[in-house]
Amino acid sequence: MAVRLGTRIAATVAALAMAGTAVAGCAPSTSVAGGGPQKDEKTGTLRVWLFREVANKPKERVVDDVVRDFERRHRGVRVEVQYIPVDSRAEKVKGAFNDPASAPDLMEFGNTDTAGYVVNGGLADVEREFADWDAAEDIDPTAERGVTVGGKRYGVPLFVGARALYYRTDVFEELGLEPPRTLAELTSTARKIRAERPELYGLATGGAYTYAALPFLWAHGGELARATGKSDGEGGSGEAVRYTARVDSPAAKKGIAAYARLLSEDICPPGNCAQMTGNEAVDAFAGGKAGMVIGGDFNRQAVDAGKSKGKYGVVPLPGVKKGTIAPAFAGGNNIGILRSSSHRTLAGELMKELAGKKAQKRFFQGMGFLPTYTDTRAEVAKEEPFVRPFVETLDAGAEFVPVAPGWAEIDAGRILPVMFQRVAQGQTDVDGAAAEADEMMEEVFSR
Repeated sequence: MAVRLGTRIAATVAALAMAGTAVAGCAPSTSVAGGGPQKDEKTGTLRVWLFREVANKPKERVVDDVVRDFERRHRGVRVEVQYIPVDSRAEKVKGAFNDPASAPDLMEFGNTDTAGYVVNGGLADVEREFADWDAAEDIDPTAERGVTVGGKRYGVPLFVGARALYYRTDVFEELGLEPPRTLAELTSTARKIRAERPELYGLATGGAYTYAALPFLWAHGGELARATGKSDGEGGSGEAVRYTARVDSPAAKKGIAAYARLLSEDICPPGNCAQMTGNEAVDAFAGGKAGMVIGGDFNRQAVDAGKSKGKYGVVPLPGVKKGTIAPAFAGGNNIGILRSSSHRTLAGELMKELAGKKAQKRFFQGMGFLPTYTDTRAEVAKEEPFVRPFVETLDAGAEFVPVAPGWAEIDAGRILPVMFQRVAQGQTDVDGAAAEADEMMEEVFSR
């Protein structure tokens, strides 16, 4: 379903698309056929869908051990795990929601997909599972927001990811620089690097790197949107929160302007960087083409595979004031129960084990996925110094995108990247770009 735009705004987006900025539509809408399950079987086959990772064997080993133990303790139960491609999940999930006979009992899903799946009636609320689960008290509140819609939880956070500031230690030593302590210092440090080493980006970033831009907006006190009320979910599974767009507020515009200043000739030239994505920014840093980059804990392997291996450090992205940390987007995945499951009790038990503290620690050890439990995360930070800046960032207070079904449409429509790109390319000022983005977001939220 494409974003419906006013004539003036549609023309703006179309022009950018012709310049190489494709505007994608959102994933097809889904709805559950026939409502919830009619029975709760205690034997039989329990079906689980998990995402397939690039290197999936470490994940399989953890899951196999959990499943083996679960089957041993539940006679007459067989767990069937299928690993599905992340990129084609939309059609797979749509089919499952519309045909309960083909649906799994448990499913892994991205935390930005939660609201859409709930409104369309696909996920069961798991309040009863949380009620008698002691470990739930230790779940990171921001990660928990990623499973919560209308005050109810619809899954358990499986892992969380955050971004921090990678910097070239050799370049900083050569130029007598220290890691920046404020966002203003980040900008001035990036300029110094570009001036002294013009073959490098001072900071590799881009107009299409939304999750690098959001910390600037949040650090300046801005919001993407504000919750204003509730509306009934279409699938009968609860209420979804209504949102009002807030990217044109004075605080948000300060953050937008601060980030847009990085897309300049003396830091990261718009000709190269206005269209740059997050992966491309990390690749530039890994390839020795940048003095700094905002990257995730999950980008370590990519950096270590490049020319910057052994020549970088990581610190939290600083905030506006010294001693503060800019709020990062808390990405990650969840695992939840489908409303169509005929094994509700068994699915709830397996969900808590696959997302339990023991399993999450092993996921970290095998793949580097940060645990969503604050105590478990503190343990792994002691064992692995590399993740400490990311854990500090999360503990300082991360942020999340609006838990609204319309967010997927806003994201797919590239509304925020277009906003940053128009400013970087001199097509409009911050006020104009923010007003256009706000109007487009508001139109989606109001439907």
